[in-house]
Amino acid sequence: MFSWNSPSAGGLRDRRGEISDEELIQLMAEQPRLIRRPILVRDGTLIFGYKDGQYCP
Repeated sequence: MFSWNSPSAGGLRDRRGEISDEELIQLMAEQPRLIRRPILVRDGTLIFGYKDGQYCP
């Protein structure tokens, strides 16, 4: 659910895979634009970000 493609994540991309979940949550709490959007629930499953074909059957 972390938006690695966000311009705000630019300096963090080279640390991808090294940053703990706790650090990512803290970063998203401080900078909500780092949360991938939209966030939808479909058939009990969370869907983060736009994925063609995921919204309509």
